Amino acid sequence: MKVILVKDVEGWGTLGDIIDVKPGFARNYLIPKGLAYPATENYVKHVQEILRQKQRKLEREKEKAQEIAQKIDGLEINIKRPVGPTGKMYGSISSADIADAIKEKAGVEIEKKKIMLRNPIRAMGTFNITIRLHPEVSAKVKINVIPEEETT
Repeated sequence: MKVILVKDVEGWGTLGDIIDVKPGFARNYLIPKGLAYPATENYVKHVQEILRQKQRKLEREKEKAQEIAQKIDGLEINIKRPVGPTGKMYGSISSADIADAIKEKAGVEIEKKKIMLRNPIRAMGTFNITIRLHPEVSAKVKINVIPEEETT
């Protein structure tokens, strides 16, 4: 029996694939769980329209990511942190701190999970950080961690 998948099914295929399965598997598992439809002409057209809408949505997201990347690529941000008498920084700088600094400087809101920072920054200096806005679009930001002047 031929069915068209409406969701990704591990080991069988992805959305839009037309696969040949045993009738019992289709009737008892794939179709009742909403994973596939019989591969009739109407269902094939329906799934193809879903795929076209999904593709347009991905293109819009990519365009939006490219606009944001143009605004923040090459941006240099200074983040001040207090230091101890030995010159060691108190605390650390996380992805959330970097996202807040970008929002303050460029006016662009970035999700902290898109900032590629393996570990929090725990030292003074300059760091080049990659921000992955989309699977195909990324931007580089330069972070300068500088000591905060003490107020006495």
